[in-house]
Amino acid sequence: MMGGSGSKGKGYWPFSDSGGGDEPAKDGQEQSLARVRSIRNATPFVFTRRSSLYFDEDGDLAHEFYEETVVTKNGRKKSKLKRIHKNLIPQGIIKLDHPCIHVDFPVVICEV
Repeated sequence: MMGGSGSKGKGYWPFSDSGGGDEPAKDGQEQSLARVRSIRNATPFVFTRRSSLYFDEDGDLAHEFYEETVVTKNGRKKSKLKRIHKNLIPQGIIKLDHPCIHVDFPVVICEV
């Protein structure tokens, strides 16, 4: 699916008026009252996002972490970088400095 960050894959379209009323969805999916209310009050702006950074055991923050290992082969020492996957903690949700427009906003903003 192209544009995998969109909300259409989750089963609802947050900015349309169809299906966002007080009646439940007709395709058998039950929506909670909170979701129906949130769709009606949806804003085209995004104020937060999930960070792609991780904390390691030392508290350092980065996208990837590597460890230098020394490999001895035929009497020669060679150093290699090994990627660390364990004991990494995601940074979590971060607030954006400037609001962005949601990728599923269905209106043409600028026409060339």
